Amino acid sequence: MTETTGATGRKGKGKRSGLKIERIFTTPGVHPYDEVEWERRDVVMTNWRDGSVNFEQRGVEFPASWSINATQIVASKYFRGAVGTPEREWSLKQLVDRVAGMYTETGKANGYFASDDDAEIFDHELKYALVQQLFSFNSPVWFNVGTASKQQVSACFILSVDDTMESILDWYKEEGIIFKGGSGAGVNLSRIRSSQELLSSGGTASGPVSFMRGADASAGTIKSGGATRRAAKMVVLDVDHPDIGEFVATKAREEHKIRALRDAGFDVDLGGSDIVSVQYQNANNSVRVSDTFMRAVEAGAEFGLTSRTSGEVIATVDAKELFHQMAKAAWECADPGLQYDDTINDWHTTPESGRISASNPCSEYVHLDNSSCNLASINLLKFLTPEDAFDVDKFVKLTELVITAMDISITFADFPTEKIGETTRAFRQLGIGYANLGALLMATGHAYDSDGGRAVAAAITSLMTGTAYRRSAEVAGVVGPYDGYAKNVDSHKRVMRKHAAANDDLRTIGAMDADIHAAATKEWQSCLRIGEKNGWRNAQASLLAPTGTIGFMMDCDTTGIEPDFSLVKFKKLVGGGSMQIVNQAIPRALKNLGYQQEQIEAIVEFISENGHVVDAPGLRPEHYEVFDCAMGKRYIKPMGHVEMMAAVQPFLSGAISKTVNVPEEATVEDFEHIYYEGWRLGLKALAVYRDNCKVGQPLSTGKTEDSEKTAGADTAEKRPEPEVIEVNRPVRRRLPKKRPSQTVSFTVGGAEGYITAGSYPDDGLGEVFMKLGKQGSTLAGVMDAFSIAISIALQYGVPLETYVEKFTNMRFEPAGMTDDPDIRMAQSVVDYIFRRLALDYLSYEERSALGVLSAEERRAQAAGEDPSQVAAQVESYAQSAAPANAEADQVTDGPANPAERASSTATRAVEEARTSTEILEAKQGFMADAPLCVTCGTKMRPSGSCYACEGCGSTSGCS
Repeated sequence: MTETTGATGRKGKGKRSGLKIERIFTTPGVHPYDEVEWERRDVVMTNWRDGSVNFEQRGVEFPASWSINATQIVASKYFRGAVGTPEREWSLKQLVDRVAGMYTETGKANGYFASDDDAEIFDHELKYALVQQLFSFNSPVWFNVGTASKQQVSACFILSVDDTMESILDWYKEEGIIFKGGSGAGVNLSRIRSSQELLSSGGTASGPVSFMRGADASAGTIKSGGATRRAAKMVVLDVDHPDIGEFVATKAREEHKIRALRDAGFDVDLGGSDIVSVQYQNANNSVRVSDTFMRAVEAGAEFGLTSRTSGEVIATVDAKELFHQMAKAAWECADPGLQYDDTINDWHTTPESGRISASNPCSEYVHLDNSSCNLASINLLKFLTPEDAFDVDKFVKLTELVITAMDISITFADFPTEKIGETTRAFRQLGIGYANLGALLMATGHAYDSDGGRAVAAAITSLMTGTAYRRSAEVAGVVGPYDGYAKNVDSHKRVMRKHAAANDDLRTIGAMDADIHAAATKEWQSCLRIGEKNGWRNAQASLLAPTGTIGFMMDCDTTGIEPDFSLVKFKKLVGGGSMQIVNQAIPRALKNLGYQQEQIEAIVEFISENGHVVDAPGLRPEHYEVFDCAMGKRYIKPMGHVEMMAAVQPFLSGAISKTVNVPEEATVEDFEHIYYEGWRLGLKALAVYRDNCKVGQPLSTGKTEDSEKTAGADTAEKRPEPEVIEVNRPVRRRLPKKRPSQTVSFTVGGAEGYITAGSYPDDGLGEVFMKLGKQGSTLAGVMDAFSIAISIALQYGVPLETYVEKFTNMRFEPAGMTDDPDIRMAQSVVDYIFRRLALDYLSYEERSALGVLSAEERRAQAAGEDPSQVAAQVESYAQSAAPANAEADQVTDGPANPAERASSTATRAVEEARTSTEILEAKQGFMADAPLCVTCGTKMRPSGSCYACEGCGSTSGCS
């Protein structure tokens, strides 16, 4: 426990006890940087889509133990100063000095430390922990602290909106300011009167959903204006709001629009020119459900919707049907999620100051309106000893250090609005969390979806929060409790006792979690004892964030509370290049499970080749579950994720950022079950995502055809007998035995294939053969049949442009990035094939009418030049370069034998992968439902309720 000595407080508060900081990680007389091996590296980051250089800085200095990926992300995102100028940071030492220096100096100036020696120890311990990747602050700290910019340290914000136009316009403005800084905000719109209520002027109100349109458009505009990442926002509506039905259906209805637009040929892909016409796409939506509503769902009872102006029930709905509509909408488009209002407010430490009505965009920060929270995450794998025991003592000391630093940051922090600043300084909300839980469990031989795994996770979380609040109570004894504590003293103490009681109820399974739980019990006892005397410095202390970018900074295998994503990883190498590696937790897990070295090597080799453990030599089936991952051949079942969240939730001040992924074949009833169990198990928030639910697909024309047939039958008697006209049948124009052709290899979304196109000697496409999939497979057979049908039709005179018009923009998997510089994105293999054929065999005029242009033509068009001139130059060059006696079969790439091509596909796909997601897809033959990074073009991977890019560290909205 921290000792205290006399120190002078601030602002005339008199004598207070200062914190006596103990050395744990550092050595007296040795600077923490001197305990690290440093090396200089060159950072060059390219955009995979076009090969352009996104970022370049040579000669940066980092510890030799840091990966190239972590180096690139930190140098490109967190180093300050213009690249190429003397002011530009070039060493991790400079970055850590800039940030840690501000924390230490502020702590000294505000009476946190007992002496200058304690301040120096704090400084050294903090720098050691950051350089050694023991933990990391959230991104805004690295962006802003110690610079000339505003010292914003928070990534999470909650706003408020009242039922006035002035308040609504303030909401738009405040969100815009927060988005501009690269952070996200959440808001509950339930105070706005519904569209079923009257205005004071006598007209009908617009309702909250209508005002969501303006906020969504604002977020989309700011997103495209060059912020550090896309605007992230959360919109919440209470379940008893009269417009709840419209709110629930909002995004599902827009998803239908996206599909219709795509089928009509509009560009609604990521960054597409027509996607801006689709609304509500920049926010996560959540319904705030009450215990009363959920009990009505259980009973199949009616539920009342209340007026915002009078508080009276103005309509009733079938609770079970409304719950079904929520699940159905989420099944269709992943929104809305649910937030369990009574559970959230039952764990609220400051209810006398207001209810908790909303959350940040990822749902982990839940507290008062107009407040913010700064985050930090601990790298759990760093506390696994060589003997594979969890180092409880060092974990406790690091938690003390981090909580102290985080509280200091609120003292010097700037905030986007004065209201947020006032609330945050008054309640001092913190969000300590962790990453690498999944890797820790696997390394120690615990299955993620098991009682043992949940016991370890719960014990660690209880220890972290107990230590955090104990430290908060000690800091309160030095500089005083938070300003709102006196008003909420009884409620705060009640919640502390609830946490401690949950810890007492925790049942341990093995020796590891028993040791951690014993330490947690001591921490909660100290927390209650010291807090009873001093109060607490912080209204909130802990939560579990997605740890996207900072997870890469710490070289974490897994983010937040997530399990391992896959067993094979993508690793960048010093000096360029990359390689596939097997997760390093696997050998440790096998050793802990009792396997010998020769067995371990054989199993690891099998995993490297196959990406999973099923039928691995010598691996016992009962151990398969230890290696279950978020994706792959053996994936963790949805309730496994929910039960893990439920295990740790009682030990968190806030909530958990996590999306429960379910397979594409999941039903609406499955969603209902998951949402119901989330409430029953005591979660605070829950979101569910079904694979491919947001992927548009061609709509069936059967209904239209049936309707036309029915209409024809009804009017048949009224029509005159049609005149019989003889029509000449088309004549098939066969290709000669020897004809010019070309073979083009391609990759679409990681799937490889080949197009062989034969032409008539006097020009004109006459046949197409498409190869995709292994010879003899169903897919290969279907593509062969499709090729024959297209070829015969071409020979009967069907124009190629007819096929291009019909098949471009057809959407199905595999889809995504291609290796063709002229066609960077394809909606499907068929979409790619007919775009390529159009570029090779149609004139510029025919192609431009169909919207198919080459890369050079698009560049000319964007520059205001005439694309037809570019096309003419290319055609002239091609004619002059072509040999006069062109022979048949000009193969541009790939083996001549189709069987050889098929057998080399998987190997090449792995070699060309750029992220762990793409390696997993290549190994196991499925497409991961994840977006492409808008910064570098590589496929992202899930991170909490967001996505993170392994290539450049960008996230889809979370820190």
